[in-house]
Amino acid sequence: MGDFYYGDNLDVLRGRAIKDESVDLVYLDPPFNSQRTYNVIHREADGTASDAQRQAFEDSWCMDTKAREALSYLALPGKDRWKVPVRVSETYEMLQRILGSDSNMLAYLAMMGVRLVELRRVMKETAALYIHCDSTASHYLKIVLDALFGPEQFQNEIIWLRTTPKALQSRRLPSNHDVLLAFRKGQGTTWNLDATFAAYDHDDLDTKTASKYAQRTADGRRFQLTSLINPNANRPNLTCEFLGVARVWRWTRERMQEAYDAGLVVQSSPGRVPRFKRYLDEQRGKPLGDVWTDIPPVNARAAGRLGYPTQKPVALLERIISMASRPGDVVLDPFAGCGTTIEAAEKLGRRWIGIDITHVAVSVLRRRLHGRFPNLELRVRGEPADVASARALAKADPHEFQAWIVDKVGGMPLEVGEDPRVAKKGGDRGLDGVLLFRDNPKADRSQRMILSVKATASSTPDMVRELRGTMVREKATLAALLLLSDATDGMRREAKTDGRHQSDFFKPVDRIQILSVADIFAGKELAVPGVVTTHKSVPPAGTAGATLELPFYKPKGPLAKGTPYRSPPEALLEAAEPGPKRRRPSAGR
Repeated sequence: MGDFYYGDNLDVLRGRAIKDESVDLVYLDPPFNSQRTYNVIHREADGTASDAQRQAFEDSWCMDTKAREALSYLALPGKDRWKVPVRVSETYEMLQRILGSDSNMLAYLAMMGVRLVELRRVMKETAALYIHCDSTASHYLKIVLDALFGPEQFQNEIIWLRTTPKALQSRRLPSNHDVLLAFRKGQGTTWNLDATFAAYDHDDLDTKTASKYAQRTADGRRFQLTSLINPNANRPNLTCEFLGVARVWRWTRERMQEAYDAGLVVQSSPGRVPRFKRYLDEQRGKPLGDVWTDIPPVNARAAGRLGYPTQKPVALLERIISMASRPGDVVLDPFAGCGTTIEAAEKLGRRWIGIDITHVAVSVLRRRLHGRFPNLELRVRGEPADVASARALAKADPHEFQAWIVDKVGGMPLEVGEDPRVAKKGGDRGLDGVLLFRDNPKADRSQRMILSVKATASSTPDMVRELRGTMVREKATLAALLLLSDATDGMRREAKTDGRHQSDFFKPVDRIQILSVADIFAGKELAVPGVVTTHKSVPPAGTAGATLELPFYKPKGPLAKGTPYRSPPEALLEAAEPGPKRRRPSAGR
């Protein structure tokens, strides 16, 4: 169980929503400053990209007003000077000289620095912090963390092999790994030794392990014979004769006899020194190093893929959480994105706190948790809870209001995109969202209900006529008008003139529908025939191998023998290059 905060993580942290020294583990996967725009991409059953796409975050930073304010806070004396150690200020002064005062990298480090200061404040003295980054900024971030936590609190630099190298680089080696920097706040940090071993794959053992455990029992169990001789020769209480051999043993004679009776002490022939039979399947596993190559990324066909471009595998977070926290501990992810940390924490019995600035993250997470943990209710602090707060959001950020209300009715928000590789529609075309559905269970593709949002104080029948034109142009089956204000009687009469959509399998529904914010909070919903397929669902926890209708590819008909499976083009999963900038420095991943 836990809490999710919708908003800028810096505002949430500075607003004291999270108490001082209350968090046991912080994991953050912030934007990498890659200068790219990332989009959530949803697919139809045949693998093609649907219209349901939405910008997740823009991984671009610049030295704007907020970045300069953050840099001043970190590098210059101020009223909150006690929060920022002198060595942190000196570090940022040095970085400013090295990178230049207008550097985008310096802007990134400044925006990260103010957040790291607040994260350190909410960490317990026994807490640890793991920050996910890449080679673009990992060396700078380590210097910042050394200054903030102290170089003596550095634990590890973990290398995660996220993909195999591709032969795309002509002047340098390809970058195919990420970096995890681990720091502790103080002494006594939680460290679960048993979680630092990876289970052996008995069908694919490394050469060294296979040679050590080369012997097998009749039923196929691997084992090796190891020494029972005590390395300390001065142990009178362990000196005795056993099976005709006098030695200083590791165990007492009574324990030696028990192990012998259990078949665990082996004497190959009379007079030979007995040895211990150590089974491979009883060992804790292979000790983990700081290079992790055994956790693959979330591939395009994975059942758990949510269309989030930077989605990390749950196994990666499970390993970190298992190593650095205990059941009941609080795990914080301030860049929650699609919620991998939250899913792993819930699965492992930890309490959790998530923060993200975009409503698309809230939307994806809500459906993810509902699929994995049907009885878990996601509490989102900061999103509209009544008509007044919805109007306040519309006034403060119309873009996020649009995302919120479209998600509230089960749709996916859209927005204008300039990159031809990402087929988005929206904004200036009168199309603000889409809800996909199927009123024929045998259909290959979904039908569309287009959604238009009007966040104005007044409503007129002309809005319905405009939506009708958009519906015809987009060849949509249904349409809905989502209003901040109440609909007039004239609007509802105008909508009724379009009649009803007939289906062979479901009841007829109005072709044009209207919902206001007040209607939504009163419990009213859009009438959609059939099964809504806009959002990808996630199989419940423990249902390994469950199949999903959407959005990953399914071949039409059986494949010929020997034909390799080919997933949809990976280019559709790649982010678009950045167009005109909307600076959202704390956008979640």
